[in-house]
Amino acid sequence: MPFFLHQVSYTPEALTRLLANPQDRFDAVRGPIEKLGGRVMNSYFAFGQYDAVLITEMPDNVSAAAIALAFAAGGSLRNCQTTALMSNAEGIEAMRKAATCGYKPVAAAASGAAARP
Repeated sequence: MPFFLHQVSYTPEALTRLLANPQDRFDAVRGPIEKLGGRVMNSYFAFGQYDAVLITEMPDNVSAAAIALAFAAGGSLRNCQTTALMSNAEGIEAMRKAATCGYKPVAAAASGAAARP
């Protein structure tokens, strides 16, 4: 099953509620993720741009999008980003395919004429 990285930032109001009543929000999302056929692999609180990071294993992109939409629709997040993850082997396979696909960058393809994307 594919892996996904979820990075979320709470709204100031949600952070105020969490400070007044600390709770494990990772437990709160575990059930919905499992209901979609996934599982939580790792979860971390963070500081900086994101307040929490979650790595999930989901059965497909639709299920990953569904939980991301549920996170975003809840109203407690000011930012929610989901990134599909690849294994090292998949990344190397993608690099090999990229090297043979025939794409030419603008600088290499253009010789004074307008280049296509």
